[in-house]
Amino acid sequence: MRALVLERQAPTTDRPLTLAEVPDPEPAPGELLIRLTACAVCRTDLQIVTGDIEPRRLPIVPGHQAVGVVEAVGADVDGNAWRIGDRAGVTWLAGFDGTCRFCRSERENLCPNATFTGWDRDGGFAERMTVRADVAARLPDAMTDLAAAPLLCGGVIGFRALRLSGIEPGGRLGLYGFGASALQAIQVARHWGCEVHVASRSRDDLERAEAFGAASVGGYDDPPPRPLDAAITFAPVGSVVVAALRAIDRGGIVAVNAIHLDGIPAFPYEDLWWERSIRSVANVTPRDARDYLALAAEIPIRTEVEVHPLAEGNEALARLERGEIAGAAVLEISGR
Repeated sequence: MRALVLERQAPTTDRPLTLAEVPDPEPAPGELLIRLTACAVCRTDLQIVTGDIEPRRLPIVPGHQAVGVVEAVGADVDGNAWRIGDRAGVTWLAGFDGTCRFCRSERENLCPNATFTGWDRDGGFAERMTVRADVAARLPDAMTDLAAAPLLCGGVIGFRALRLSGIEPGGRLGLYGFGASALQAIQVARHWGCEVHVASRSRDDLERAEAFGAASVGGYDDPPPRPLDAAITFAPVGSVVVAALRAIDRGGIVAVNAIHLDGIPAFPYEDLWWERSIRSVANVTPRDARDYLALAAEIPIRTEVEVHPLAEGNEALARLERGEIAGAAVLEISGR
């Protein structure tokens, strides 16, 4: 099969992904083999490829928002849960031990032995991949593969960030940064009747946010019209976290939706006073994926995708890095 393989982390200008012929994977006990049709491109993929995030394994096939059809079912998989021909999606969470206190309380995302797709094990920038059956996500029938792929990371983690922010229906929410994840989060927030303020450096992003129902927009340092009940930061920039903190009301939470942050600058304690909180968002759980996919089908969530063939993975990453993609880049894969 064909796969985009990362052998050495490097800038996108060096075209670090190599399109190669590699052996088809075989499903181990408890796993599914998926023939992939699409895989969305995430900023975390970019950070792994370019070296902002230390590699767990090299060579590695990146990609963790993959969609496809079950082609084989490994031993020990419940035949009533997964069958050949089922549509399945893959998220960032690749595995967990199932025995620790976090797993026992449905917080598998915090498992100290968790593994991650495209970081610990080969991901979806390929024609086939294997995935544990207990983390694979069943896709609603109404969703096309290209539309579903961006839901599986940016959408699911944005949904978890909404939960962790403590925002309630009808509340005032700030979204700091407006990429693929925020584009889905605003639709959920508006579905809940929230008043949404969006901050970004990009005029195009702000215009898009208004089109998706933002009540107000501005730059990162521009205060919203009224103090916010909660905020989510999507930009991997520490100063944005501080800007969001200054925008929230007493008792509010800033949920930091980033796996990598360039550092939070010093700020006066008064900005944190009155029981304001900063809370990180780490990974996702299988329940997050199930709940979000059901909600996304109900709303329904609209995704904006820029489609690239698998061979253009380097170009898609470079365009993401330059901020040239509106919505999400998706690699369309024609498996053999």
